[in-house]
Amino acid sequence: MNTYTAVVEQCPDTGLFVGHVPGFPGAHSQGETLDELNRNLQEVIAMLLEDGEPRFQTQFVGIQTVTVG
Repeated sequence: MNTYTAVVEQCPDTGLFVGHVPGFPGAHSQGETLDELNRNLQEVIAMLLEDGEPRFQTQFVGIQTVTVG
C-alpha cells in the first residue's frame, strides 16, 4: 500500500475541494466534500499506477507561513 501527500484547496467560486499530488503528473481531482475528493484522488492515482510507479518530477517538502509587511 502506497501513501501520497495531496495538496487540497477549496475554490471560492464553486465551493469544490481541489487536490493534487505534487510532482505526480495527472494526479489531481476535485469533489464536493473532502471524503469525495479523497475517493476521487484514490481512483485517479490507482489508474495512473497501472502504468507503473511514477517518476516524480518534484518532491513535496512541506508548507511555510510567510509574513509580509
